[in-house]
Amino acid sequence: MSDRPVSVGVLLRATAPDHLPEVTAEHLRRHFAAGRVEVLVPDLTLRRLAPLLGPPGPDSDPGALRCLGSQRPGTETDMSGRARLHLPLTCWGERLGVLRMELPGRPEPEQADQLRLVADELAVALRAADRMTDRYRRAQCLERPTMAAELQWDLLPGRSLGDERFQLAGLLEPAYDVRGDHFDWALGGDRLTITVLNGAGEGLDAALLTSVAVNAMRNARRCGSDLVEQAELASDALHARYGGGLHAATLLLEVDLVSGWVDAVDAGSPHCLIGRGGEIEQVRLEQQLPLGMFGEARYEIERFRLEPGDRVLVVSDGVHAAAPGGGPTFGESALLTALRRTRLQPAGEAVGTVMRSLREFHKGSEPEDDAVTVCLDWRR
Repeated sequence: MSDRPVSVGVLLRATAPDHLPEVTAEHLRRHFAAGRVEVLVPDLTLRRLAPLLGPPGPDSDPGALRCLGSQRPGTETDMSGRARLHLPLTCWGERLGVLRMELPGRPEPEQADQLRLVADELAVALRAADRMTDRYRRAQCLERPTMAAELQWDLLPGRSLGDERFQLAGLLEPAYDVRGDHFDWALGGDRLTITVLNGAGEGLDAALLTSVAVNAMRNARRCGSDLVEQAELASDALHARYGGGLHAATLLLEVDLVSGWVDAVDAGSPHCLIGRGGEIEQVRLEQQLPLGMFGEARYEIERFRLEPGDRVLVVSDGVHAAAPGGGPTFGESALLTALRRTRLQPAGEAVGTVMRSLREFHKGSEPEDDAVTVCLDWRR
């Protein structure tokens, strides 16, 4: 075993984007005496893992799923002393998968640090390579997505983001058949912009509508425009294209990560809730016109303030207004129960808990609407 392994980062940067797992596995075998190595990526639901080096299909390793959820390394040893190690593959807070390997024994602290560095380098490389090859996306799709879902997933900024100031995560369902629901975010210095959309219509028409709205808001945001200008450009673009026949219910938020002040434009149906201590309350905003409903619509910013440790949850009407069989809505009580279950969970697990509770609420029946959940934890 080499005392100073060559930098895996150098190797990965010199490797073709579709060959990163093989190069990493060879590096681990050569410098750490690793046995079997596997790179696992989550499918679109974040509830299953798929191998990149082994046979295609779901991997049922519970240790790997725990590692993905907790974002903590895990080590198991057998009777002979051999160790199986799970390391999270995370880049800028985004959960990209799990690196699993078998070692002759439990790693010493220095070696464990080196192995975590390998996982970190691989995560950055996988994130960069995602647009260069279909290999990793193909592995993630354990079912075939609809065209609308393909468009929506490709439009996402990621599924989680974070640093020492905050943790952010989002989830779309039904993952392989999502239509008009969507989320977007962008970090710039101490400002974090989040948008949650619910595009009207069905199938590909809804996805295309949402795509126009998202790209219009991105265009305005990247030119330095505030939330009002982002909303108004998107509204004008949708009205010019659809003449008011279709619109996108949207909530726009811009969070000051230093002070906790939040600028908000409520243009439709997504709801914003805050968990503070043991209490959960809905943020009451003045509901303005959905984007694209009328030409030259004008919007106003409202403000509210977060406290350190607050959890913000934004859900589309596919979550809070879901009412299978015409009964009570999910938002009337079941949503609050689900949120209380997430109190000790990180944001990435919290969105999964809410969506799992929503599926249970439907009791096996097919949801009538797609759904989006976004969770922000502000640490300051």
